[in-house]
Amino acid sequence: MADADLKDATLDELRLALAPDIAVSAMFDGWTDAALVSACEMADVDPAVGRLAFKTSGLGGRAMDMIDAWVGSVDARMEAHFADGRLDNMPIREKIRSLVWFRLEAIMGLEESLRRATAVQAMPQNAPRALKQGWSSADKMWRLAGDTATDYNHYTKRAILAGIYGATLAVFVEDESEGKAETAAFLDRRIEGVMKFEKAKAQLLGKDREHFDVARFLGRLRYPQN
Repeated sequence: MADADLKDATLDELRLALAPDIAVSAMFDGWTDAALVSACEMADVDPAVGRLAFKTSGLGGRAMDMIDAWVGSVDARMEAHFADGRLDNMPIREKIRSLVWFRLEAIMGLEESLRRATAVQAMPQNAPRALKQGWSSADKMWRLAGDTATDYNHYTKRAILAGIYGATLAVFVEDESEGKAETAAFLDRRIEGVMKFEKAKAQLLGKDREHFDVARFLGRLRYPQN
């Protein structure tokens, strides 16, 4: 949404519009009121209106609201980018890789903002919202990939992808290699590991006898033995 349109924006639209600039300011000011005010100034929005858009009484307060809006803005960019059906003829692993990598490219250069956001999300009172954010993004990725599962697989696919994405973000934020080559290699290994696991699981258990410990598997993704 162009800055000129923000005067007529709803509060939901304003949150998404301000979120990218808040993320830029968060590199220096953290996820604070100062970052919000800076974003409002860049967008020529009254800071009082900006504060109203992020007014909350929920867990995590305004910082989590701003982070949630940032995640939502990346979700929106991803959905718009892939709305043309460019994923349709790709193998599933390439669909997932393309979606995850798009999200990483969308926040390239904002590693310090991500590091600070992760610290906020890691606070005990913010864990439920952080998990919800990861689940929501994973759900959107699977839907763009064409997944229509409504059974047990609906939940395991999203839990596994949320684990992959979270683990990849942890590598991304510390990766100083050219073109984030280490992150790309890590992501490829995680996706390949899931593909091999799913193939072995199908062979051993059969379609009607799947029993899968999601928590244990996500732990292996986050702390791989390599």
